[in-house]
This record gives sequence, structure tokens and C-alpha cells, in this order.
Amino acid sequence: MGMFKRMKEDMGVVFEQDPAARTYVEVCLTYSGLHAIWSHRIAHALYRRRLFFLARVISQVSRFFTGIEIHPGAKIGRRFFIDHGMGVVIGETCEIGDNVTVFQGVTLGGTGKEKGKRHPTVKDNVLISTGAKVLGSITIGESSKVGGGSVVLHDVPDHSTVVGIPGRVVIQNGEKIRRDLDHHKMPDPVADRCDQLQKEINDLKEELAKVKEGN
Repeated sequence: MGMFKRMKEDMGVVFEQDPAARTYVEVCLTYSGLHAIWSHRIAHALYRRRLFFLARVISQVSRFFTGIEIHPGAKIGRRFFIDHGMGVVIGETCEIGDNVTVFQGVTLGGTGKEKGKRHPTVKDNVLISTGAKVLGSITIGESSKVGGGSVVLHDVPDHSTVVGIPGRVVIQNGEKIRRDLDHHKMPDPVADRCDQLQKEINDLKEELAKVKEGN
């Protein structure tokens, strides 16, 4: 596909995904997610030609203007849509399929200083919601969804919905997997610890009261 046809396809995705989009001129000039994707294509082409420094310069300039950081080494398919993309980070060894949508604050990152494949593989038709963190050399299966604020550390099967910290599969192939975990009831280790401390304080008060009664 030629460059201009690919650019028109990219803008077409914006009209499909964002009801606020009005004209091609507006989309072309004002959508930072689109600018980040176009810049990445240039940087990735240079990266493949082993012009690493120039590729990184382009990616950092794009980051400065768009707030979206995509490493030049990342492989991104067609019809990729970044909605309100501020804070999106995509690592060097990421592989993203076709028709993938990500929202602001999403991180597709690594978990350490390991070499080789260390970032996620995201298959076709995946949606990753606001603030989600997908970390490590894992795979997000085709047509899956990652809930907002989730932290995903393990592979996700095809046609699944993942929510929580750490991310858990709650729906697979249209059927609920865990009925006791809702998106708005994410685990809260701080609150759990506070409840435990409060229980210990209450137990101590009861014991102290008994000691006083015995005197």
C-alpha cells in the first residue's frame, strides 16, 4: 500500500473510532496519536536500516510534541488507533497487530533489564483501556480487552477481558470466568492492611479492658 493510501486509512480509523472527528483537515492537523504513528513509521524505517541514532532522534522529537513515546524498534500493524494518547509508552520489542486501539496512559513495557524479546505482543483487534500496564514478554490474545488501570503480567487468551491488579481474566469467549471480581472492585492491598491493623487494635483494646477489670 502506498504512503498516501496508508495515511488516508489511518485517518479513516479516527473517524470510525472518535465521534468528535469532523474533517480530514482537522484530523490531519490536530490528532497527536496520528502524528505519533506517522513519525514512528519514519523512525522504524530508519531503525530497520540500522540508523539507530537518527531513528531515536525522530522518536524523541515526536514524544516532545505528542506526549507519546514509541520506540523505533516497535512493530506496529495497520489501523492502529491511539485515542487521547498522552502518556502512552510502547517499548522496543513490542509487536502490535492490526486494528488495535489504546487509550491515554497505556504502557506496553518490560519488567527488567533482560535482553531479547522483553515487551508484549498484542494481536489483532485488541483494545487496551486508559492507564493499563502490560508488562513483559507476554501475549495479549486476539480480540481481547484490557480494563482501565489493569496491570497485566501474564498471557491473555484470545477473546478475553482482563481487569484488576494483577490482571485476571474475567470473561472468555463471552462467558464469565470469575463472578466475584468486578471492574470497580479491584484489589486494594493498602485498605486490606489497614483493616488488619484495625482488627489488631480492637483485639488489644479488648485484652486491655479485661486486664483492667481483673485489677
